Amino acid sequence: MNERFAVIGLGYIGTSIALKLAERGAEVLAIDFDPEKVDDVKLDVAHAVVMDATDDRALKAQNIQDMDAVVVAIGHNFEGLILTTVLLKEMGIKRIIARSQNAHQKSILNKLEIEEIFSPDEQVGSTVAEMLIHPTVEGFLPLPDDYQIIEVKTPKRVANKSINEIGLREKYKLNLVTIKRLFKEIKDDKEVDVEHITGIPTKNTVLLSTDIIILLGKTSDIDKFIDVNS
Repeated sequence: MNERFAVIGLGYIGTSIALKLAERGAEVLAIDFDPEKVDDVKLDVAHAVVMDATDDRALKAQNIQDMDAVVVAIGHNFEGLILTTVLLKEMGIKRIIARSQNAHQKSILNKLEIEEIFSPDEQVGSTVAEMLIHPTVEGFLPLPDDYQIIEVKTPKRVANKSINEIGLREKYKLNLVTIKRLFKEIKDDKEVDVEHITGIPTKNTVLLSTDIIILLGKTSDIDKFIDVNS
């Protein structure tokens, strides 16, 4: 893995995201204005810097514009989060993931055209980290012994193939729990897409490009499956 990520704001959630990304092999730049918080992570990430993220010169000095994605996890200073996010957008950052504490904050971030927003009440650091590493991930549940259950969009190289053809168990050591699939339905005289669970798959079940597949397996095996077939 050669991805480079910056995490701005090293509270509980930001620290969790930074450490999980580093654990997964990413190069992480961790930023906070509090020296103690930076000191807590400096041995576990590639770079840890004490700085004010609302200072555009300081951000540019860290080459933040070269990152694959930047997580703005500032928790108790929404004004600082907004200012930082605006600066990142002005720098042309490819991917920005911002934290919101409530619906009002989420609405403001939406107006700034931030597409990826996470709430600490709904997502823990490991989930956000997983979604950074694999952008097609919709949901993630870590389990003991390095297993996980993951919801992911069907990787393009296995779309329109059966489970038997893909060799999920034989080749990747993964179990397909079920599939979320879109079906056309009529509601209020309009045709709409409605998501349904398809039940327990068989070896002849074919994965569609629009499916969300729910997999159970080792983290390393899931990573391999997504990376090889994306």
